Amino acid sequence: MRVTENANFESVRDTLSRSRERMDGLQGQASTLKRLNHPSDDPAAATKVLELRSEKVTTDQFHMNAQLAEHMLSNADSALSEFVDIVLRAKDIALRQAGLSNGDESNMGVSEEVASLHDQAIAVANVRVGDRYLFGGYQVTKPPVDVDGNYHGDQGQAYVDVGPSVRLAINVPGPQIWDVGEDVNLFQELSHLKISLAVGDQLSTRGSLDRLDALHAHLVAMRAKLGSRLAGIGAAAQTLDRHVATNIQLISKLEDADIAQVVTELGKQEALFKSSLATSKRLIQPTLLDFLR
Repeated sequence: MRVTENANFESVRDTLSRSRERMDGLQGQASTLKRLNHPSDDPAAATKVLELRSEKVTTDQFHMNAQLAEHMLSNADSALSEFVDIVLRAKDIALRQAGLSNGDESNMGVSEEVASLHDQAIAVANVRVGDRYLFGGYQVTKPPVDVDGNYHGDQGQAYVDVGPSVRLAINVPGPQIWDVGEDVNLFQELSHLKISLAVGDQLSTRGSLDRLDALHAHLVAMRAKLGSRLAGIGAAAQTLDRHVATNIQLISKLEDADIAQVVTELGKQEALFKSSLATSKRLIQPTLLDFLR
């Protein structure tokens, strides 16, 4: 079968075109250090990279939620620590005064100290994180406790997702902290103790001790619960960090170019291109126009 000059020309052109395309692709990888510069470079790998980047957006949101939860719960834990100190101080005063017969002036002095503890407890109950009151449940825009210790919030708990299928409450409604059952309330107990000390009622003062003990045990238990939540947030954050690191490695493996391999392959393609050019000169026979030059 006779091979025409047109067929030779088409074959040479296709060979040179393919070689040039491969060189252009390798030069693009060398300049961007990326193996994937267009989806067509490797459609399967490009699709996987897009999926991994979409996962990163979700993971970043989980990280932000975890940071918010840690911030809120850490502040709640600090407030609980202050409540514990207040209760211990009130208990210490009650123990000291229960067995003493002090004069009116002394009684008024310790009563004023308990009044100060009452005011401090209300201030802690109305603590804010940014512009949100911490212990008001869903009622975050107004102080949850008034000057008499009455609660004006609700029992709402806000939750955030800190990982796939991992949801944590980021707040604690106030009554869960300062109420023990239906009979013991931190603010009422401090108010009662203040009055008992002011009038020198030792029996009532001694009666406060058991309720203060119950409050102390309850607050310690609540701190343990918050500590468990904070530990859960830390564990979730570590899992997210490992997931992010794995995804980054996968994206790099799929997307980044092996520069040493690219340079080597580029040199081979350049040599092949030059060889194809030299061969094409022998395949395409001289025409009359070439002789006329």
